[in-house]
Amino acid sequence: MAHPDDPPYVIRLSSAQRKVAAKVAPHLADHFILEESGARPVTLTSSEVQLVLAAARGARRNHRGMERNSLDVIGGLLSTALEARQGIGAIPPKTRVYQFRIALRHIHPVIWRRVQTRNCTLDRLHEVIQLAMGWTNSHLHEFTISGVPYGDPMLLEEGDDYKFRDSRRTYLVDIVPQSGAQFQFDYRYDFGDHWEHTVDFERCLSAEEGVRYPRCIGGERACPPEDVGGPTGFAEYCKIMSNPRGRKYLEFVEWNGPFDANAFDLEATNRRIKRGLPDWRKEMVEAYWAKQRDTAGQPE
Repeated sequence: MAHPDDPPYVIRLSSAQRKVAAKVAPHLADHFILEESGARPVTLTSSEVQLVLAAARGARRNHRGMERNSLDVIGGLLSTALEARQGIGAIPPKTRVYQFRIALRHIHPVIWRRVQTRNCTLDRLHEVIQLAMGWTNSHLHEFTISGVPYGDPMLLEEGDDYKFRDSRRTYLVDIVPQSGAQFQFDYRYDFGDHWEHTVDFERCLSAEEGVRYPRCIGGERACPPEDVGGPTGFAEYCKIMSNPRGRKYLEFVEWNGPFDANAFDLEATNRRIKRGLPDWRKEMVEAYWAKQRDTAGQPE
């Protein structure tokens, strides 16, 4: 009998697959319902799955034709079942939370945030990153995952040499490895200042009772001001702001107010995440099409 913390695996196998499984693992033959035809669900414990998988892989080299094909199918089904149970599939989708660490590149010391969110679109993850980092969502953005760009088709334009996938229709469950293995991808914000972020998927975990997601659970250092000129401009800005007696200090205070590069307020960050972003999409789309109309009306 399976332990309640280790529920049984139910694998559906055809008659031929059950026969060859019983052949390579005869001590488990009574599990494979040999007397019945057609596809039947086979119930195995975790240790039995491991035994049958090892037996199928070991016996594969000694079989040919249909039996070898059956062993390949059995191995694939058992491997998938184990991976799902050991990976993110071990946590029910309704309670699953994804954890990411976002860090700005080309800036030292590093500015970073750690966030947790339920399954959502990449478009929603973009909003979480904006709110957690402290950006104002005033510029375009894109993700690059395994060399493939993702963005909002209402904001980005595809060209002959630039194709991207729709971030509004791509969910975290679509990009995170089913094994739960850590992986890394890129997030770029503001195509002028080029704020490049490294996004690390760290793990999946079960949602805590009474906790509202998304949320930020950690971070260091203040987000740069918008339109400061990218990493190089930010370095110069920090240098000026560190010297109140400097010639440009008052000019920069008037532009952006006081600035503490080492400041990070976790509670304020989560209040910002709770409030969410303003309804910026409609305004940006209307501005884009207005520009297109103006451009189309100009003589060549």
